[in-house]
Amino acid sequence: MLVHKNAIGIRKLTLQDESLLTKWLSDPDVLAYYEGRDQSFDHRKTRKIFYLNGSPTVRCIIEYRQQAIGYIQFYLLDTSTKTSYGLSEKRIYGMDQFIGETSYWNQGIGAQFVELMVVYLVEQLGAQRVVVDPHKSNIRAIRCYEKCGFVKTKTLADHEWHEGDYRDCWLMEYTASNKE
Repeated sequence: MLVHKNAIGIRKLTLQDESLLTKWLSDPDVLAYYEGRDQSFDHRKTRKIFYLNGSPTVRCIIEYRQQAIGYIQFYLLDTSTKTSYGLSEKRIYGMDQFIGETSYWNQGIGAQFVELMVVYLVEQLGAQRVVVDPHKSNIRAIRCYEKCGFVKTKTLADHEWHEGDYRDCWLMEYTASNKE
């Protein structure tokens, strides 16, 4: 287990998780917020993107009461991304996540694992800042991030291709001073 607190655990992705990821990323309700409903995954696509691409992204499974319910990933921002965001700290982490088991939506679980991951990134990996970039229309995710101490700092116009259109996103940032 990478990190654990109360009923929430975050562990690194394993090959045994491929079927779960494929299930979640072929669910139109999940895809409406992550990747897009026109980007459904099969086993081949899951394997290629999550297991074979050699990315330095750390990919993890979120567990609630020892049941896998979602996915979270984190990564150090590269220099060009930091520059485009107007950030200068050396250790800025980005993260992306979703709850794949939709019966766990709207229960406050998202805030619990986001807070747990932020604490891990700051205290264990030395993150000076953590960023997320939700679509402006994803009100539920934005509220979750705000509850966890993230603040909206910049509009990222036409930032992400989603369901046949470029979508505006918020750059939301967490620093230790946000929670004070």
